[in-house]
Amino acid sequence: MHPADNVAIVANDGGLPAGTRLPGGQVLVDKVPQAHKVALEDIPEGGAVRRYNVVIGYALKFIAAGSWVHERLLQMPDARALDGLPIATAKPTPMEPLAGYTFEGYRNADGSVGTRNILAITQTVQCVAGVTDFAVQRIKAELLPKYPNVDDVVALEHGYGCGVAIDAPDAAVPIRTLRNISLNPNFGGEVMVVSLGCEKLQPERLMPPGAIALVDQRTLQEAPLDVVCLQDEAHVGFMSMVDSILRQADEHLKRLNARRRETVPASELVVGVQCGGSDAFSGVTANPAVGFCTDLLVRAGATVMFSEVTEVRDGIDQLTARAATPEVAQALIDQMVWYDAYLARGRVDRSANTTPGNKKGGLSNIVEKAMGSIVKSGSAPIAGVVAPGEKAVQKGLIYAATPASDFICGTLQLAAGMNLHVFTTGRGTPYGLAQVPVIKVATRSDLARRWHDLMDVNAGRIADGQATIEEVGWELFHLMLDVASGRKKTWAEHWKLANQLVLFNPAPVT
Repeated sequence: MHPADNVAIVANDGGLPAGTRLPGGQVLVDKVPQAHKVALEDIPEGGAVRRYNVVIGYALKFIAAGSWVHERLLQMPDARALDGLPIATAKPTPMEPLAGYTFEGYRNADGSVGTRNILAITQTVQCVAGVTDFAVQRIKAELLPKYPNVDDVVALEHGYGCGVAIDAPDAAVPIRTLRNISLNPNFGGEVMVVSLGCEKLQPERLMPPGAIALVDQRTLQEAPLDVVCLQDEAHVGFMSMVDSILRQADEHLKRLNARRRETVPASELVVGVQCGGSDAFSGVTANPAVGFCTDLLVRAGATVMFSEVTEVRDGIDQLTARAATPEVAQALIDQMVWYDAYLARGRVDRSANTTPGNKKGGLSNIVEKAMGSIVKSGSAPIAGVVAPGEKAVQKGLIYAATPASDFICGTLQLAAGMNLHVFTTGRGTPYGLAQVPVIKVATRSDLARRWHDLMDVNAGRIADGQATIEEVGWELFHLMLDVASGRKKTWAEHWKLANQLVLFNPAPVT
């Protein structure tokens, strides 16, 4: 990955057997699996192992040139201290604006733009999930066919709402997350809530007056929050509850059905980028292609958010250097400090991030994983930082602080306002979201071949020498515009694959 590296990864399908002579003249001492590292030179005990021109570990014993370098041979470096960091020192050449690109989207009253036209039913507590799901199935069968301009009806199910320390300071995170998800651009400003009645997260706490702009278009006055409370005395029997949900849903569907797509500039895209089921190819193929596309989006005036605190923690010096201002750099540091303390409370550190699949895919530790993850962010200056559950309010490249857990990260990026999602994977995952389209990018051609009806883009062609990073980046950019316009569906949409929302709740459960 860099001339100073003393390891490289094996790109060949199936790996390479011992005795294979490499282009640099080294001969493999061991059989090395695909995506795993091989030493390009002798590395002494205690010597630095470098990939991406970054020390990803120290050799626990002598490693001969041509040997397989894996996690059991490496001592992970300590985390980078959060003081003495470069602050807004990178001064990249301003990117040339990218004009003329558009998509067909749904413009909302608040100025945001949706890529889909969906009725979302918010739930204040997990207790109502079964009733709401029953009602949603009836809505899809009985009501949705009458409203052809509405794409879907989704229940915003989650595990929060009661049995929690709702007055704890950190409870603000899940509450504002659910509030902001309910206002995602793909929902057209139609907010409908199903409540049980006795839960701690009362509707007025979730959606307090003045916190959201619910405006009755007929009177131009603030509209009351639409709440179906299952414990209301008016409900006699289960079907009474369900019929009440259907009755209210019908009103929202009528308004959503009146919406039409219109041509809007690409600057209205709010894209979340994420990786999961990562391997050592993630930082070679898919993530660099996404990073190139990120730069294209920023040049077009769009908003792009990258995330996953533990997967950028070891590159924090790269991020603070790229911060547009010292204030942005400090906000990045603040999020790292908060998360370090959060992990310490659980008596773990960032190394708890890597999975058995990551290691099987050649990633030795979180340092190596982080270097491959960061490249999704491209090269643009970081214009802002969004805390967990908050909404992004500016254009450009944004760091949205989230855990690295795929479904929690996706949930928080929804809250931040994304209307399109890009997800890279090397090991493979059927991850999807019901609320926004998810474009899946495979890091390896073998995965793209085997999961041909789950992966939307094959970035493995970069390692195969069949395409460049730039070519795949442009391919992804054009695909985003087509998906955002509804001209194409992703495979996850085709199969209706959707993970549940998982709210990040760092506060105690009672």
